[in-house]
Amino acid sequence: MRATRRLVAILAADVAGYSRLIGADEEGTLDRLKAHRRDLIDPKIREHQGRIVKTTGDGLLAEFASVVDAMRCATEVQRGMLDRDAELDDERGIRFRIGINLGDVIVEDGDILGDGVNIAARLEALAEPGGICVSRTVHDQIRDRLPFKLNDLGEQSVRNIARPVRAYALGRAEIASLPPPSVPAAPPPRRWRASAAVAAAALIAAAASLWLWPAARPSPSPAPSVIAPAPPAASPRLSIAVLPFSNLSDDPAQEYLADGITEDLITDLSRIEDSFVIARNTAFTYKNKPVDAKQVGRQLGVRYVLEGSLRRLGNQVRLNVQLVDAETGAHLWAERFDRDAQELLGLETEITGRIARAVRSRMVSAEAGRLISHPDAQDYILRGRAALGKPVARTTSDEAIGWFERALTLDPAAVRAQIGLASALISRVLDEFSTSPTTDLLRAQGLLERAVEAAPTSAWAHYVKGQLLRAQGRCHDAIPEYEAAIALDRNSAPSYAWLGWCKFLGGEVDKTIALEEQAIRLSPQDRAIAAWYGRIGMVHLLQGRTPEAIVWLEKARGRYSQQSREPIHINAWLASAHALNGEIERARAELDHAWKLGFRRTMAAFDGDPWYANPKVRALAEATYFLGLRKAGMPEE
Repeated sequence: MRATRRLVAILAADVAGYSRLIGADEEGTLDRLKAHRRDLIDPKIREHQGRIVKTTGDGLLAEFASVVDAMRCATEVQRGMLDRDAELDDERGIRFRIGINLGDVIVEDGDILGDGVNIAARLEALAEPGGICVSRTVHDQIRDRLPFKLNDLGEQSVRNIARPVRAYALGRAEIASLPPPSVPAAPPPRRWRASAAVAAAALIAAAASLWLWPAARPSPSPAPSVIAPAPPAASPRLSIAVLPFSNLSDDPAQEYLADGITEDLITDLSRIEDSFVIARNTAFTYKNKPVDAKQVGRQLGVRYVLEGSLRRLGNQVRLNVQLVDAETGAHLWAERFDRDAQELLGLETEITGRIARAVRSRMVSAEAGRLISHPDAQDYILRGRAALGKPVARTTSDEAIGWFERALTLDPAAVRAQIGLASALISRVLDEFSTSPTTDLLRAQGLLERAVEAAPTSAWAHYVKGQLLRAQGRCHDAIPEYEAAIALDRNSAPSYAWLGWCKFLGGEVDKTIALEEQAIRLSPQDRAIAAWYGRIGMVHLLQGRTPEAIVWLEKARGRYSQQSREPIHINAWLASAHALNGEIERARAELDHAWKLGFRRTMAAFDGDPWYANPKVRALAEATYFLGLRKAGMPEE
């Protein structure tokens, strides 16, 4: 199904302190949560014309056509919860946090994705237990329409959202002063509900079988462990099943964490363009069952299987994950994460993002390496993408261009080939390998215009368009393209990195470090990581944190050395840093080394340097970087 966009009010809710409640009374908490959903929350969402998009163990996501309806639903749910759990204190009672945002979302297979959803989730985290937090767009829409006033929380910096969000809150005390909500209509009789559920399950299963495997016939003898449809004749290339992560600990709280990581990975991998990811409900039929990756591949018709485990070791939690070729059983990639148990929940997004990026890279490389007797456009596209991931070299960009050209010869309308070819042409210009930069950029621009028109929700297309604008010297115009790429793919590490650099050039120096650090967290072994380290060091120096600057600049130099590259500009920044730190002899040695490598500049040469064209950046450089270079002995003329 093709993705579409629409403007909706998004409501995100979860239970405050859920892990603590589960740890104290697992069965009681689950029973009470089910009762709240059945008797209050779900009926209220229906009453206010909302739709539940999806649920997790401790929360849900819903959409409404009206912001006023979403807010009325939220206040009535929170007011109703005060009465339902009134006899329990905050340590034992279930208290929801609710966030509401009005935003443009991507609708795909019934799910909603994008920045609008992410902001709602971040607002929910800002709400107090039993309270509601909304964005400025929601506040402006409901103002004077509802009988209460929201408290202005000011600009809030939230995780994975580049720009601050203006937030408004309705606290528990204010909600308590509202009249109790009307009692929702009683649910239908149990017998009817059970029959309807069975019928609905049967219809859903039948529809899923027809959609996923249209040519398949029922298997006469399904595997005893899991009843699954027969596989298609040929598995889609980038097809994967994420099996439920095993909880190897006795702690039941880790069970929900393992399930949450599995669900997040399914979501993240589903964002990979041209991928086929087995849905959560099917994947979870394998939970707590001994399975073989090759068997799963045959049953579900996928080429790859991702499996993992979670184990608590004292105060540490160890997460093991591995990617398996379902056709051969070979292990393609594995990684282990050791984290403090108290920090793991906060780091869950980072970890799943890193896993998703690594899995995407390994699947593309594996598919590009398969021997195909009669290659088609998709095979050439995969080979081109694999070439783009190789270390920077003239031969690398030329190889990628060749593969994408072949793909377009077979299928001139192939959008991913258009994007890939544009990316390779732009990279050739940015890496200074192009013999005709103007021609390459003009061709890339034409390719991207067609690609973005055909696939407006492609994160890759928006990222490459940002690269084009940057290559054209239009970094300010590139910023919204990088932001769009991040909204569509929260794991796009290069988008964070280049967004940080464009913010730097535009004078928003204080935004750079957080964006570069996010890129590093998502892709700690990235081939471009030396540049990301270097930018962080530069910003620390410009903002007067010289010791921190030296640490990051040395890390950058170390990574450049691993690539057998001499970081000329990093040596100059280190010369300035050591001079500002009072180490004049060391500073002079660094500057001499940079000079020998080709950094033969004078202070006057910085007057036309585009890095310092912005007045804010120029002023910071004059007070720090330029001052250090002068102390290190750089001549004025």
